[in-house]
Amino acid sequence: MDCRVRPQDEVFPDVVHHGAVQGVTGSAHEWVVSDSASVLIDCGLFQGRDTGPAGASASDLSIDFDISRIQAVVLTHVHIDHVGRLPWLFAAGYDGPVYCSEPSARLLPIVLEDAFKLGISRQPAQVEAFLKLLDERLVAVPYEDWVALPLERGAGGEKAFIQLLPAGHILGSASVSCRDSQGHVTVFSGDLGARLAPILRSAQSPYRADCLVIESTYGDRMHEGRAARSARLERALLRAMEDKGTLLIPAFSIGRTQELLYELEGLIHRHRSAAMNEHLDWDELPIVLDSPLASRFTRVYRELDAFWDEEARERLDEGRRPLGFEQLLTVDDHDAHMRMVRHLADSARPAVVIAASGMCAGGRIMNYLKAMLGDARHNLLFVGYQAWGTPGRAIQQQGQGGEVELDGERYSISVPVTSISGYSAHGDQQDLLDFVAGMQDQPQEVRVVHGDAEAKAGLQAALEAQYGRWGLPVKVWCP
Repeated sequence: MDCRVRPQDEVFPDVVHHGAVQGVTGSAHEWVVSDSASVLIDCGLFQGRDTGPAGASASDLSIDFDISRIQAVVLTHVHIDHVGRLPWLFAAGYDGPVYCSEPSARLLPIVLEDAFKLGISRQPAQVEAFLKLLDERLVAVPYEDWVALPLERGAGGEKAFIQLLPAGHILGSASVSCRDSQGHVTVFSGDLGARLAPILRSAQSPYRADCLVIESTYGDRMHEGRAARSARLERALLRAMEDKGTLLIPAFSIGRTQELLYELEGLIHRHRSAAMNEHLDWDELPIVLDSPLASRFTRVYRELDAFWDEEARERLDEGRRPLGFEQLLTVDDHDAHMRMVRHLADSARPAVVIAASGMCAGGRIMNYLKAMLGDARHNLLFVGYQAWGTPGRAIQQQGQGGEVELDGERYSISVPVTSISGYSAHGDQQDLLDFVAGMQDQPQEVRVVHGDAEAKAGLQAALEAQYGRWGLPVKVWCP
């Protein structure tokens, strides 16, 4: 089924899409209330081959759309592909407030400090000035409350309200309901999480929507259940340890890393004092978190345990430390990182290494890959989506026996390569359908974004079939 662009009409409210329409990154959607008043939902970084409708890309992050009518920014969550262009938005002249959930308000400065240093300047004075500006503009919004937005310039008497609801994607993630003064509601799903994701409360559907803008990362696929993916993680661990090598897991610093630590603690706790094989007991398996950024996020996750789900809080009540267990080793400075790479590459000491970036597009995982891809003793495990044009996607497609280019050099892939989709922070097709079904009043218009062409078409067809079973009219299309 084709996803065709519908010409913009002049009826307000409307939505104009500035990103995540030709791929899965660069999320930026403008909720337009009048000719001169709008709200921007997310302002994310482009990655891989993804581009914006007006030409923005991973190599050109300047704001490529008119911001003159934008009077507020609302963030669904703090992943870089949803917030990474905020420094460029500020530089382009945006001087209004930035709204997000309470956990996101704690996590966002860490994300943007890193993005600012990588993309704009590492000068301490400039970094400090940016973070001060961000702090002045940041507004933390409690889940479920309706909050009025201060639309002033040329709003023509229009009023706007937003409501954030848990999205189950990462800590602090939210869907955003936008309501105008006539009661019209446009919902932006943000990124929706998989059901029963570790640590997180499940996604909560809004009460109603007239128009829904929904992500479709896995819109044409189904994930493994949590029990199945946990069993596959255990098998990957056992195979790697039998080979006396390292299990490499590329993971995003926020969200995926913390969920993996939680699951690994569960496996170690379940098998405590038992032998993994003749060489190693479960209690002796080192879990190496080699990412200063991930370590910072993990500390904040621990402090935000009030937002954890019931199961995770029960582990705390039992005296367990699901994000700070005894076998967890953190590697902070660069010299220690390089020593760890050499030690694990040269020795027969089994270990698990979690390092960014999740798509192998930079970060410390690159040094591990360069040192270990050619040694079949090691194993590589992907636990998240790999975008087109990223090294992670190339390794995933080539597999054992193939080759990949990293920083201009070719490397043989001798390691076994495994993927577990169930650990994706994104929900599968059924999760997305359930989000719509959970509304009391379903939208009559659904815009499918944030996905490859096949994923968007798959979700479009599934939504149309679901509405057909309900006997309800709907227009589903892809901007």
